[in-house]
Amino acid sequence: MIEQSRVLVLNRTYEPINVCNARRAIRMMISGKADTVETNGLLVRSEAMEFHLPAVIRLRTYVYVPRRSQIPFSKKNVMRRDENTCQYCGAKGGYLTVDHVLPRSRGGRSTWENVVCSCRRCNAKKGDRTPEEARLKLNKQPHKPKSFIFHHLNYRFPQAVQQVWEKYLQPTPLA
Repeated sequence: MIEQSRVLVLNRTYEPINVCNARRAIRMMISGKADTVETNGLLVRSEAMEFHLPAVIRLRTYVYVPRRSQIPFSKKNVMRRDENTCQYCGAKGGYLTVDHVLPRSRGGRSTWENVVCSCRRCNAKKGDRTPEEARLKLNKQPHKPKSFIFHHLNYRFPQAVQQVWEKYLQPTPLA
């Protein structure tokens, strides 16, 4: 159980930097390197101690994490950003593709800000028109993902992302 449980690791500044198993998280807490921020409600006991199994921990000291390069633009990453959901009708799964909001025939480019996930039906309905001309409304405006770690954690550990992590994984607005 402890080996399968995943724990979100936050820097001292509450910035997500990693995911580890619960055993490692407990070792960091015992050694005084981290504090529990959120628990998952389970209790772990040893002969000398008992712990609530952590879901999120925060390091006591700041750890420098070099910024990685930007998230590369690709169909796969657009699908990830849009959570495999049609941005016009909200359909999930099935046959999904990407759609240029401003069609390429009208000068639209393949950029984060102009491409969204779309189901076959909505893509065919929109065709070579803008969403307004096709009487379709975007559920979310397309945007360039801001946080590599947000992207990395959400898609490297999709089964491990717990609801309690969501508030820590939200991209922070730039001031």
